Amino acid sequence: MKQLDALRQSMRRDRVFDFVHQRNLAQVDVTHGQLLYIEDLNVSFDGFKAINNLNFYLEVGELRCLIGPNGAGKTTVMDIITGKTRPDSGSVWFGQNINLLGLDEPAIARLGIGRKFQKPTVFENHTVFQNLELSMSGDKGVFSVYRAKLSDNDLDHIAHILGTIGLVAEQNKLAGTLSHGQKQWLEIGMLLIQEPKMLLVDEPVAGMTHGEMDRTAALLTSLAGEHTVVVVEHDMEFVRSIANKVTVLHQGSVLAEGTMDQIQENEKVREVYLGE
Repeated sequence: MKQLDALRQSMRRDRVFDFVHQRNLAQVDVTHGQLLYIEDLNVSFDGFKAINNLNFYLEVGELRCLIGPNGAGKTTVMDIITGKTRPDSGSVWFGQNINLLGLDEPAIARLGIGRKFQKPTVFENHTVFQNLELSMSGDKGVFSVYRAKLSDNDLDHIAHILGTIGLVAEQNKLAGTLSHGQKQWLEIGMLLIQEPKMLLVDEPVAGMTHGEMDRTAALLTSLAGEHTVVVVEHDMEFVRSIANKVTVLHQGSVLAEGTMDQIQENEKVREVYLGE
């Protein structure tokens, strides 16, 4: 009886998968060219100051790399942007008109902010194509996913994403059979198919081969312009290969910003980050 009740609940038309977020029609005001404004941000955990008067800004369409030693506040910043963590004080605005601190995680995702964690999370017993289909925005109750027929626009959209992430030939393979790098690209595709305005990507090349790293670099750089991309990464050679601008965090504040050459020549950065 319990199993039958669970099945009935899963087939409800109004049930929506947690990983899918319907599009929000709210218009983000980016008339000044800025997509994200973080100002005077502070957050503490049990007396530890994780974020300390942080000011951080992102332009529309840029690819920014966020680096810093462990404990610098990188993950906490992404947690605050996506609504997972609430700061003690400060402001976080998406464009000039949307206060992210007044929204919960699903509402923020619906605005077009996608986040990819370090470990890829894909549906291993479904094909690559099915993973993308399940991740499409819109009515994704269980009933609609398995009964609805994809429109020509849907098929074109999936085909475009498959080409973008380089998995056209693998579209009918089970996701569980993919290499580590391919799973990372698929998860990025699962975010891209929801047409996000901003992507937060956490350590995308950890555990990758050099060839996979090169393909990941090409993928992320191809996304800039149409999307605003923030990459947290520890591999400095990879950062150099993709970033026009790098932000260094230290003790919850911005220590330095600039090109990778400027960052590596910065004495403060060399002292606290490079250990010199």
